[in-house]
Amino acid sequence: MSLALFRALVAQAHDPSVPPAARVGLASVCSAHPLVLEAALARAGRAGRPVLIEATCNQVNQEGGYTGMTPADFRDMVWRIAEQAGCPRDLILLGGDHLGPNPWKALPADEAMRRAETMIAAYAEAGFVKLHLDASMGCRGEAAALPDDVVAGRACALAARAEAVAPGQAVYVVGTEVPVPGGVSGGSDHLAHLVPTAPEAALRTLAAHEAAFRPVLGDDVWSRVIALVVQPGVEFDAQEVVVYRREPAQPLAGVLAKMPGWVFEAHSTDYQPECALRALVEDGFALLKVGPGLTLALREALYALDALREVLYPGGKSLRETMEQVMTDAPGHWTGHYAGSAAQQRMLRHYGYSDRIRYYWSFPDVEAAVGRLFADLEESGLPDVLLRQFLPAVGAGVRSGAIARTPRAIVLAAIDLVLEDYTRACVPPGLHGS
Repeated sequence: MSLALFRALVAQAHDPSVPPAARVGLASVCSAHPLVLEAALARAGRAGRPVLIEATCNQVNQEGGYTGMTPADFRDMVWRIAEQAGCPRDLILLGGDHLGPNPWKALPADEAMRRAETMIAAYAEAGFVKLHLDASMGCRGEAAALPDDVVAGRACALAARAEAVAPGQAVYVVGTEVPVPGGVSGGSDHLAHLVPTAPEAALRTLAAHEAAFRPVLGDDVWSRVIALVVQPGVEFDAQEVVVYRREPAQPLAGVLAKMPGWVFEAHSTDYQPECALRALVEDGFALLKVGPGLTLALREALYALDALREVLYPGGKSLRETMEQVMTDAPGHWTGHYAGSAAQQRMLRHYGYSDRIRYYWSFPDVEAAVGRLFADLEESGLPDVLLRQFLPAVGAGVRSGAIARTPRAIVLAAIDLVLEDYTRACVPPGLHGS
């Protein structure tokens, strides 16, 4: 199913009989949070449509990543959640994002690449079917950005290792114009200068990869390199979002006509309005990455429930206070990502679009605090008047009975509102499911 689905996505993008308004896309859910995964899998199960779930190199790798999970562990977690959420396994596509030397880029290139090859073998062995080959970053002693031919050669080595483990099982995504894993950091100056990838740069990247792949891996593997990561002109940082504008991206979109068998993949599409997401799909950016936007919706719902609890049970330690303590005790996941005064950084730690807070939800003290929040609110009955005040977007669904009157169901519903935007953007009108 997986190879056929990706090939169909590419074919319809190049079929002149398919008008742009009828093009179909596929969202990529890039998160390891169980509630985000449950919301995505439940939506797929209800609609009977495939769901693409991706893990990143820093998050999940043979050494555990920051989640402590190997690719096989991540796969097993997704399958467990899918069973609970009523999503058949044959609807689930697993992907690996930014697979390359990034977690080990402080090491010499040879050692970093050895570890990257071990990582991609672990992803392939675990049954991941969409592999993003990202060797764009320099390692110790190298320039920060590498020439296309070097990147392509390293990507080829990674694909060769995946093919040795699971021949013919995966499709590949390549490209050097990618946001770094984890998102952009620092101030907003770079957003003011954000421009779409130049058409000639996209074609150079494609040509470099073809020159590297075909002689070494052959036509079959090259036919399964189906997407190029480019910059369509979308990005976000801690406080700003650059929304997709069609006109500046048209030269890039037009170059797809010279790339039969390929689509574009867009990263950092979080926080784009539905109309912008739909425009991306119509313009050939068929694969849309989303991650922080989903965990930010999770955080918004948890903080709203926390504020609701404070009305019912004033004086206790809030979830926000727990999060602040944990983040300041272990600042490694946000330091360097938020600029400004101490007060500005404190605000952004909790509310910034970069959502660096997502790295802390699995900390034991945080999991315990969320458990207490849910337990307190299970006993409260979640009064309608407080749902209206603190959770207006989902409160109506609770009052109508469409959403269960439980804190967990409310959080899942808040995440699903973001996923609904992607469903509507990726599926033309008239084909939408729930």
